[in-house]
Amino acid sequence: MNYTEAFPLTTQAESLDLLLLKGFESGGSFAVWRKPKSQKLEFLLDESESPERVDLAFEELPAGFIVHPFADQEDKKAFFIKSSQYFSLELGQSQENQTLPDWVKVQTDPSNQPIKARLRQMLVRQSEFTAAAEAESDRKEHFIRLVQQGIAAIEAGVMEKVVPSRTKRIPISEDFDLGKTFLEMLEAYPNSFVNFFHIPQVGTWIGASPEILIETKGERFYTMALAGTQPAKGDNPLKSAAWTQKEIEEQALVCRYIVDCFKKIRLREYEEHGPKTVMAGNLLHLRTDFRVDMQATGFPQLGSVMLDLLHPTSAVCGMPRKESHEFLQANEDFDRSFFAGFIGPVNIQDETSIYVNLRTASIKGDTAILYAGAGVTEDSDPEKEWEETELKCQIIGKFIQKPSA
Repeated sequence: MNYTEAFPLTTQAESLDLLLLKGFESGGSFAVWRKPKSQKLEFLLDESESPERVDLAFEELPAGFIVHPFADQEDKKAFFIKSSQYFSLELGQSQENQTLPDWVKVQTDPSNQPIKARLRQMLVRQSEFTAAAEAESDRKEHFIRLVQQGIAAIEAGVMEKVVPSRTKRIPISEDFDLGKTFLEMLEAYPNSFVNFFHIPQVGTWIGASPEILIETKGERFYTMALAGTQPAKGDNPLKSAAWTQKEIEEQALVCRYIVDCFKKIRLREYEEHGPKTVMAGNLLHLRTDFRVDMQATGFPQLGSVMLDLLHPTSAVCGMPRKESHEFLQANEDFDRSFFAGFIGPVNIQDETSIYVNLRTASIKGDTAILYAGAGVTEDSDPEKEWEETELKCQIIGKFIQKPSA
């Protein structure tokens, strides 16, 4: 007997638990996600035990999910979760009209352990890597010093902007419910790319990113410039938001970087809309949208070309990119891993949607490591930049630390 027979599926939570458990018990890699403003929950599984690494020319790839770290590898390749199995369900619809596929088979546990407990056990076991109780990158003093060093380098003319980051370690409780947490994030962040992925011996991550890096739908290409951060306040935060000159200039730098990338490839025909204030969780940002007709411009591989040019963006690294990246490598003192890298589904139903991996946490056994950065210019206040990272850490951290009902 298997779980799909022993436990009739009456809720989407049960379906999600089974999909997640199937992913872990397969011994392979898997990802589950929901795109912004979508009601479709998507899941794919790669049952091969060794993770595949691929070039960034994604137009040539089969359907799958791409995962790339912040720092380029020597060969500039990304991890790729190939879609051996794919399944989607419509959120908010009755489970009676949606049936899990036959390949979702989960064997009965001889000890008759509840499925949620078994899922948590698999999560901890599969993500068990050595993680220090606290690292230098967790400490406020380290981050404040890093911001001060960044301001000094900007004032010296080395760069215009830099985006230092930090970590924050929080314990995962014994009754942590991965499926329930994921569903709560879906509800809380309708405008974000809510995701969870696991690659054996590489990493286990959960997040809700507000930022598209590149997207292609048929002949249409899309990207965005997202920068500037403030807490959402009041009854109508989108209308009451007031932006400082520092935040406006920070966002303008990101826009300029995208336009400079277009110029490098001699692309002049593009639409630019913004900036406008948008909400992501409990934070507000400034966003400008860019669109290109790839057929009209004769540029069918614009997606992978821009992916290579844009990453890492000035919103997660700084400007100029070379100097800001060198500053971070010399002073940040920790491995960002997949934080501020890029992730997302590739070539699924004629669409590719790749996001900057922000508002995210890596899971390492009984510990979650949160990541956050802040854009630093010559007008930055180190204390306020620390407060900004605390707000960003809360976006995922408050769900992981939330006690189960």
